[in-house]
Amino acid sequence: MKSFEYTVETQKSFDDAVRAVQARAAENGFRVIHTHDVAETLNEKGFPCGPLKIVEVCNARYASEVIQQDIRAALMLPCPITVYTRNGQTFISALLPTSMAEFLPQAAIQSVAKTVEGHIRKIVDEAKE
Repeated sequence: MKSFEYTVETQKSFDDAVRAVQARAAENGFRVIHTHDVAETLNEKGFPCGPLKIVEVCNARYASEVIQQDIRAALMLPCPITVYTRNGQTFISALLPTSMAEFLPQAAIQSVAKTVEGHIRKIVDEAKE
């Protein structure tokens, strides 16, 4: 089975990694739509959770292309990139757009998904450094 995610370990602190993802997304032509503090939300509700944020990024051109092909593709937008810690180590992880395209094979969005995936991997790799 093909992997649905791309994860790297970084030596950066959690907060520095979140800022790096946000900055690298912007530098690569993606807008940060929102950053969800999942840990804060869960902790407020009494469910302990270590540091975890989801940075939602989007490139309007690519988003427009896929929803023109099939409006149901909007269910998979924007692209999530998570930053979290496990055992004292910080990780950056992204959902791979090509795996999302597999849900809508008739939409013919594989090409744009592959292009976006290249950008997402680059954002993650650059944020890691």
